[in-house]
Amino acid sequence: MPIASTSSYTKVQYLQRQAASLLLYQSVLQGEVGMAFLELLQAIRYTDADARGCLQAYGSYFHALAAKNQNWEDYLITQILFSDNPFTKLAQVQEFEDLPPAIVAAVRHDLQVLQSLYECSSASLSEWIQGVAHMPISPVVWYKEQELVGGETFATYLQELDNWGDAVEELAAYYRQCGSGLFAEYRALRWQAGQFIGIRYSDPIKLSALVGYESQKDALLKNTEFLLSGEMALHVLLYGSRGSGKSSLVKSLLNEYSNRSLRLLEVAKSDLKDLPKIVEHLRGVSQKFIIFVDDLSFEEDDDAFKALKVVLEGNLTARPQNVVVYATSNRRHLIREFFVDRPTPKDNEEIHAWDTMQEKLSFSDRFGLTLTFEPADQKTYLKIVQHLAKQAEINITQEDLEFQALQWATRHNGRSGRTARQFVDFLKADLRLFGTKNNAPSN
Repeated sequence: MPIASTSSYTKVQYLQRQAASLLLYQSVLQGEVGMAFLELLQAIRYTDADARGCLQAYGSYFHALAAKNQNWEDYLITQILFSDNPFTKLAQVQEFEDLPPAIVAAVRHDLQVLQSLYECSSASLSEWIQGVAHMPISPVVWYKEQELVGGETFATYLQELDNWGDAVEELAAYYRQCGSGLFAEYRALRWQAGQFIGIRYSDPIKLSALVGYESQKDALLKNTEFLLSGEMALHVLLYGSRGSGKSSLVKSLLNEYSNRSLRLLEVAKSDLKDLPKIVEHLRGVSQKFIIFVDDLSFEEDDDAFKALKVVLEGNLTARPQNVVVYATSNRRHLIREFFVDRPTPKDNEEIHAWDTMQEKLSFSDRFGLTLTFEPADQKTYLKIVQHLAKQAEINITQEDLEFQALQWATRHNGRSGRTARQFVDFLKADLRLFGTKNNAPSN
């Protein structure tokens, strides 16, 4: 049974001093795993350390790694790649030669520190715990096959480097290409309570699953290519009947282009008042952003209306080329109009009331591109059903499929892409579980 040596305690205390000396990458150790690591070092730093406290600290460290499903080494590199600090932000917008020398020196120092922490493996910690607690065997070591989220090429380069301090320029190039922080970690995000929230499990809908509305799809894809190529893309309004696939089409862009640094940012109508602030946050970031606003409509004197108008029309601040707004709506005129709103010649009425009303009603024209989605006719509906059924590998006759699909549309929500998807999902489960070809049931 190994006995904890004086050199072990000296090593632990050295690692604590190293961790405390981080200048820019403190966030690497501020997550649950990082805090558990630091608390474990604190527990075993003295020769008279409490064995029970050390074992509990090791248990917390093991639990944190298991919850993340990462090794300590993988976790540390992942945190470096996703870190959001002054260096990562400057590296995205400035050439390496133009970065302040003090920033570069600080990063070199921090990388050397993080390398020393990286080399403190879970196996070593387990052995130290065995010595401190006078255990016959060392505690179980958390381990799994290496699996980094993003940045695999750079991570491999870093792991093979003798001195991480030599990687500053390469790290700057990585941030310039891939970004940092939440925008590097997540493909889809939402703006909520004044901050960006990462969406870990985004909608998996693929472009290949969407049939019909080919001209609208082509126009949206072309505009998105403009955005990804650094050209000035247009803001887009997708208008049309419910269930026609407007939202699905926008979401599918993420799965089509996320490997080209596209990010989808969902903003609820209630948060549109923050839109100018959101756009400024995204300015200068290396990724390209589609701000997605679903089911858009306004009431009169809505603050959201004014905020969106500023973003669509612009102001003295230049519009960033990496941000575009894609909005869906079931209303062609986005602001509700009542007959009572129509101007009549009365005393104390606004003189140019018709101009004011027309400004409100023509708000949709402020989008550079409007794509219209008409209700699906029977031919289009059946085409969508056939396409989805083929993808789902549903093996029934075309005649039987069409008959059941039309019955489903009659009994449910009418003919639309959404109805087709619901029908195929139901039919697939029905055939798999019961092997029945009976007509789709009514409500």
